Amino acid sequence: MQNFRGSAGAAGRDAAARQEHGLTFQRTIPRHMVHRAAVAEVFVTDAVSLGEDRFLVGAQWPRDHALYHPDAEGRSDPLLVAETIRQALVYLAHWYYRVPLTHHFVGRDIDFEVTDIDALRIGPQPLPVVLDARWVWVDNRPPQRYGMRLEVGLSVGGRECGRGSLQVIAVDDRRYELLRRRAGGSPAAGTPASAGEVARQTRGSLDPSLVGRLRSKDSFIVPGASPGQWQLRVDPDHAILFDHPTDHVPLMVILEGIRQLGHLLVSGHRGESGGLRVLPVLTSVATDCQAFAELDEPIHLVVRNEGRTPATANAPRVPAQSRRTGRSLPEGPGRRRLRIEAVQGGRPVAVTDSGWIVRDLEPAGQDEALADRG
Repeated sequence: MQNFRGSAGAAGRDAAARQEHGLTFQRTIPRHMVHRAAVAEVFVTDAVSLGEDRFLVGAQWPRDHALYHPDAEGRSDPLLVAETIRQALVYLAHWYYRVPLTHHFVGRDIDFEVTDIDALRIGPQPLPVVLDARWVWVDNRPPQRYGMRLEVGLSVGGRECGRGSLQVIAVDDRRYELLRRRAGGSPAAGTPASAGEVARQTRGSLDPSLVGRLRSKDSFIVPGASPGQWQLRVDPDHAILFDHPTDHVPLMVILEGIRQLGHLLVSGHRGESGGLRVLPVLTSVATDCQAFAELDEPIHLVVRNEGRTPATANAPRVPAQSRRTGRSLPEGPGRRRLRIEAVQGGRPVAVTDSGWIVRDLEPAGQDEALADRG
C-alpha cells in the first residue's frame, strides 16, 4: 500500500481541496450511498475526482459517539479510520464507477495505520477528515462482479497522520447466493432471530471498563470455559454495529471485538507489572477476511501471537507483519503487537494483526476522564 504525501503537506492539500476542487463538509452524503440506515452514522461528506482514479474524500468525525467515543486522553477512536475508509470505497463505487446499488459488497482485507496519534485529539469543533485516495481495480469482471481496492493517505484537521486500504468485491444477487452457499451459509443462519438465540445462550460479557467501553451494551468480550479463552458476543439488536438487517456478522463487529480483546490484554499485561494505570492506544490494524462469519454459530477469539516491547522487557521480540502488505508493525518501547484469529466452527473467518502504544496514566486518571464524559 502506498503512502500518498503531497509536497505541499496536508494543510496545503486540504486548503486546495476546499478552494480549488470544492470539497465540502457542510452535510453528509445520502445514507444509502454508504450502506447505512441511520443518518447519524454517515461520516463522509463529499468526494472530488482528481482524474486517473485519484480522489479527495471529505468526512467529518463527531466530537463524541456512543460506541466510537474518545479515549481517556481525548483522541478520536481509531476505528473511525476503518469505518471512514469503508464508507469512502462504497460511495466512490456507486457514485463515480456506477456499481449498482443492488450489488452485495464482500470484504477481502482491510488495514490502516495511525502514524500521528495526537492528530486525532479532539478540539472545540468536529474534526474534518480528508482521504487522499487511489482507486485500483483488482480481478474485475463487470457487470456481475466488480473487484476493487481503495488506498488512502489520511489527514485530520489538516495534519497528515496515517494511511489505510480496503479491498472488496461487489457481486449481483445470483453470485452472492452462490458465495453464501459455497461458504455454508443458509437462510436460517442469516436471520436476526437465529443470531438473537446465540446471543441469549452466550454468557455475560466483561465489564465495559475492562475493554475500553462506556456502556454494558457495547462490551462484546465473553470469558470462555478456560483461562485465555474468549468468545465474541454478537448482538443483532445493537443499533450501530447492526445498523440494518444482514445475513452474516459484519466485519466491523469482528474488528470491534478484536479491538476490545486487544485493549484487555494490553492493559492487563502492563497492569500486572507496573504501579501506574495504563491506556492502550490502537495504532494499526491489518485484517484478512477468510470466510463469512455466520450469525447462528459462536465466534471464538484466539490469540495466536503476542509480542511486547516495553523498555523493561527481557523477552526477545517476535517479528510481526501484516499478512497482506508484509509491512512490519511498529516496534519500540511501550509498544505491543497482537495477532488474533476470529474462529467459527473450527476455522478462522478473520485474522488480524494489531499494533498498540501503551501510555501510562496517573492513578485513577482514566476513571476520572470517563466519569467526566458521563
